[in-house]
Amino acid sequence: MFDEHGIEIVESVEARRRKIAHEDAWELLKNAAEIVVGRGRKVLRFIPASDSKEDILKAVLGRTGNLRAPTLKVGECFFVGYNDEIYAALVD
Repeated sequence: MFDEHGIEIVESVEARRRKIAHEDAWELLKNAAEIVVGRGRKVLRFIPASDSKEDILKAVLGRTGNLRAPTLKVGECFFVGYNDEIYAALVD
């Protein structure tokens, strides 16, 4: 999907091998301009500077307590989880 739209992937991490749990996830996300979370058809948006750390972590961590996949960083924004609309907007 990304290749056909000329989007370069700079780093790829195998989520099954490298776990990013609670505090590590927060360290990764806390300085983002925005965090967009896809959960099925639902899209949640957070601003770490003003939204609750616990609300953000509740949305971005899966049942295992690890950062949900896929997670993409585009500029200063993170996109967590999958949602067709989010990904369509990224490639347009």
